[in-house]
Amino acid sequence: MLPSSTFTATLGLFSLTLIYICYHAANDVRRTVSPQGCRMSWMSPSYLLQHEFNSSWTPLAHRYSLWLYREVGWDPNQVMGVPVLFIPGNAGSSHQVRSIASSAARQYFSSPFVISSDFTGRGIQSLDFFAVEFNEDLSAFHGPTIESQIEYSAAAMRYILSHYPPNTQVIVMGHSMGGIVGTALLPSDDISALITMSTPHTLPPARFDARIDEIYQRNAESLANDPTPVVSICGGATDMMIPSESCILPDPGDVNPGSAIYRRTVFTSALEGAWTGVGHREMVWCHQVRWRVARVALELGGANSNVDMGVILDTWLSGYGRLLPPATGIDIPEAATYEALPEGMNLVLRKPIGSRTYLLPIPRALDDTNARFVLFVSRGSIPPVAPQHSTKLQASPYFCVGRVTSPTTQQSSESASCIPLEPSTLKLLPGPIPGKPFPVPDEGSDESEGLVLFEATVPRIPSDVEDAWIGVHVSADGEDGWVFGAFDETRTFQSDIGVFDIVAGGAKLSLQPTKRSLVRRHITLPKLLSNALMVYTLTPKSVRPTVSYSLSLLPALLVHKSHPAETHYYRLEHEKSVALHTHASAPYIPLSRFSPSYSSELWIYSAGTGCEDVNNFTLSIDWWASIGRIATRYPTTLISWGVCVVALLMFQAWCDSGKGSMPSVSQSLVAFICHLLPKLLAASFIVALLPLSPDHYLGTRGEPFLGFLAPVLLVVATGLVCVSWWLMLLLMWPLRSLTRLLPTKSRRYDDLGMPRSTVVSLIFISFLVFLVVPWQIAFMGCWLIHLHTCASSAHRKPYPGSVPSLQSTPIESLPLRERFDGREDDTQDTEPNEMKPSEEPGIQDVGRAQSLATTSITDILDATQTYHENTHLLLLMTWLLPLSMPVLAVWVRTLMTAGYTAPFNGDHNVFKVAPFLVLVDLTSRRKRPLLSHGDTGSYLHWGYLVVACVSFLLGSREAYRVFDVASLCIGCALVVKISPVRFARRIST
Repeated sequence: MLPSSTFTATLGLFSLTLIYICYHAANDVRRTVSPQGCRMSWMSPSYLLQHEFNSSWTPLAHRYSLWLYREVGWDPNQVMGVPVLFIPGNAGSSHQVRSIASSAARQYFSSPFVISSDFTGRGIQSLDFFAVEFNEDLSAFHGPTIESQIEYSAAAMRYILSHYPPNTQVIVMGHSMGGIVGTALLPSDDISALITMSTPHTLPPARFDARIDEIYQRNAESLANDPTPVVSICGGATDMMIPSESCILPDPGDVNPGSAIYRRTVFTSALEGAWTGVGHREMVWCHQVRWRVARVALELGGANSNVDMGVILDTWLSGYGRLLPPATGIDIPEAATYEALPEGMNLVLRKPIGSRTYLLPIPRALDDTNARFVLFVSRGSIPPVAPQHSTKLQASPYFCVGRVTSPTTQQSSESASCIPLEPSTLKLLPGPIPGKPFPVPDEGSDESEGLVLFEATVPRIPSDVEDAWIGVHVSADGEDGWVFGAFDETRTFQSDIGVFDIVAGGAKLSLQPTKRSLVRRHITLPKLLSNALMVYTLTPKSVRPTVSYSLSLLPALLVHKSHPAETHYYRLEHEKSVALHTHASAPYIPLSRFSPSYSSELWIYSAGTGCEDVNNFTLSIDWWASIGRIATRYPTTLISWGVCVVALLMFQAWCDSGKGSMPSVSQSLVAFICHLLPKLLAASFIVALLPLSPDHYLGTRGEPFLGFLAPVLLVVATGLVCVSWWLMLLLMWPLRSLTRLLPTKSRRYDDLGMPRSTVVSLIFISFLVFLVVPWQIAFMGCWLIHLHTCASSAHRKPYPGSVPSLQSTPIESLPLRERFDGREDDTQDTEPNEMKPSEEPGIQDVGRAQSLATTSITDILDATQTYHENTHLLLLMTWLLPLSMPVLAVWVRTLMTAGYTAPFNGDHNVFKVAPFLVLVDLTSRRKRPLLSHGDTGSYLHWGYLVVACVSFLLGSREAYRVFDVASLCIGCALVVKISPVRFARRIST
């Protein structure tokens, strides 16, 4: 095998292998990092088309449609409640509304047309779910398509409100890119609240259109200033369609410090009652999510202000925890029944019966700064927090002072005065079932599951008070459930382990052992890199691995918190690893005050036994999962850097052409790999260490540990360029064979002029692009024409290897007898010095022969140079295709769904493709190089260096700039080579 083939084949196969590995690693993320536990939802749907919403309301009525959802047997066909507008996302359907709408109907009505007791007398109405149908448009790739959806949705709101009394407001729900459409409707007095699901608010999932960035910028201003409450629900690592870090709403406090605007983000792993990652499409039908979204919409219908709406949203879509409502104190009269526990005893109640107050004496030896009282209630409530279908078990904590006479149940002759104990934490935790995976696949958590966690700082005991207690009033009727309460003095364990400490084989975390039962442990890792690209493996080591925790009320539960919106729960078992991951910081996402690049926080809770048995952990990097996370965040970077590599190939080739020899693409690749690539690898690593803006380069803000990504991505991009060249050769092979069967063109122009027919064709194509088809169609046609040009000229290339030069061509040794009259050599029997004068070639004949030979060699050289130039240009155009083809897919989809007469706005800028139209025409008619030789060739190649720099530094975040700069570069080169005066003079007549 030739050395050049060895270089390119090795690098190409390496890139393909690495991409194959990344693909499988990414597919395993949702299974290993964040498994999904969702129950399927069921409904009896019907959809009523709104015929009256026609072109009199919006010109887009013939393209899109509006539907009213009705649950068969539960909802009347007439609108009668609070309007809700559901907006589907990229390739979404109006039918996706059915799961949430069905749940809302079945929650509001306990039976058909019978209002549930939860809503009777509260002034809350049922919901009327409207859904827009966008015919599964690919809105994520095309800004004008999003603009059309925004326009249609705004008109739909006006139509909907025309059926309701004045001052009625609409609740807007958006899934995926539908959330972007919903946000773009702000500010609006017609919208009461906005709920988005799996919506990429801060980073477009496809960054090929500048107009999408403009929409995002407008949305960012609305989110920072508009008072409409907005909540975003994110699926986490299970969502493989968008990076969930982009789902986090920007904090208004970053723009307007002290702002009271309601903005909340909650991950489904933190959502009370869900506690699971949720996929992108599953978000709208996952039962654990949809019933809460439906319930919060019902409750919002009865809210009177934005403040009330914020309270409702925090109550039903909570991952933060809540505070107790205002409450009054109580006195334990002398007739009351209470039980005072001995000091040091925990409160443990299994299936309690009746109503009783339990007093836990506050030890005088408690550390005032760290002392906490922790209370767990399983399947019951600590008002107002409870599982949705809780039992009648209820517990209320108090701080009590006074005097009691006995630690046993009795009638007191004195009374204790109690005031409500204010919590620092009040939230619902999952209660994983021992022996079952958590979350349970295809089932998840039930509405009756969960336990309430109450934490409060132990109040200081007044100096004039002799005795003080924490009182827990419990009322129950013997159903399933338990209560556990205890004092805790756990100090925070801080570890300085960093990511470099665990690169090789991991690091050990050793907690201080304890002899007494613990309720919780707190671990902080302030120096650990917290980034969406990293996944860590935490493996617990139990001191008693053979002990069964079945008798424990709550086996050790690990809580990982890295962002106020994101919490993950894991059941700790001996030597069973858990995957720690976060979305707090990530590439191309601006940092906020709640998104640190470092620090993770771990809590371990237990009731009974288990917490004190876990003293040792092993922390390591999960390389397989980390590769999967990286792979889903840098596809656009690979495309942009591929253009960068091709531009550098062209820069290098054009430099060589100035010396008289244009290398082939294969030679350019070998030269690049052997000489320039090693230097670029070192430079890319150094640039990755610079604290650049998150919008530039890798978006890692100079994080040292992630610097290795730049060389790896550059190697893969180079390998993919090699593979793409193989594919081009494979495509040209059948075309070359076909071209040999066709008659050769009788005329090829060597000047820079254009036939009049060509000028007319270009004008016609320009008008076609300006009025009918998007410019991406024209670029695709340019690529096909240039592919044919390269294939048709390939079979005439006489030098498959290196390119010869005039100086190295032995013209004087050419046999002249084969060049002019075809005479036989009759000097075999004649001495050289005895040649007849009449047979000696004249000086003019020899000069003419040498001139013809020189002309022939020049033609061969020009043909070879032209072929090499054209193939370099073909490779560049090939790598520009992925930057333009997404919009072409949108156009084809629009034609299929909306008809051939549907307008397609926004992509009729003929100037973007005009340089390529002229380029492919000139290259198809010339026998000599177009751009690589001549007086201007000495500086035209610098344009390719500009393309490379833009692709390298800006292309990852703003990929659309790469095509614009490449088109501008080609256009400038053509303008320099073809002056207007010369061009006009050379138009053929």
